[in-house]
Amino acid sequence: MEQTEAILALAALAQPTRLDVFRTLVKHEPHGMPAGEIARELAVPHNTMSSHLNILSRAGLVTSERQSRSIIYWADLGQLQKVVTYLLKDCCGGHPSVCAPLLDALNPCCSPKETANG
Repeated sequence: MEQTEAILALAALAQPTRLDVFRTLVKHEPHGMPAGEIARELAVPHNTMSSHLNILSRAGLVTSERQSRSIIYWADLGQLQKVVTYLLKDCCGGHPSVCAPLLDALNPCCSPKETANG
């Protein structure tokens, strides 16, 4: 990932509504959400939501697909991974213990959920 890509992604998320949109889309993975449903859930006017979704799309953080009369949006978790990896890649500076607390904090929230069948 280039520095300019990381800056574009971070800038897109540095606005409250866009951060809420991205977090909402992450919660609705892997099915995504129609733009109108996102706007209703977050109580944002449709034209404003469209602008926010365009900014997130240009930053590579969301993808979309037309399905009949709706446009369905998904969080691009691969792009999020690239941004986070870019930020953390050199954080250890040869000392893995520096990043260990951060990685430990991510583990409980991101571990795969067990199925009902165990």
